[in-house]
Amino acid sequence: MSIKGKTRVHRMANKELKRLLHMCALSLIQHNAEFKTYYNRKKDEGKHSMSIINAVRNKIALRVAAVIKNQASYKNNYNMAA
Repeated sequence: MSIKGKTRVHRMANKELKRLLHMCALSLIQHNAEFKTYYNRKKDEGKHSMSIINAVRNKIALRVAAVIKNQASYKNNYNMAA
């Protein structure tokens, strides 16, 4: 929270990429079991929904960066607990 007023996206930021990541995060939360359980767990902990979506956006970006860095296809290693 800022005392100087509402926070804004920097003028040099790639707003289109941020918008696409946001839409991707919303879609993953709705349709992917791993991210759906992550979102619900954090919501039950009392986290604000926008901060959870930001965390999901960060997870997406980190996974994309790892795929590019390793030059390998994405492997989903998520296992739901019984």
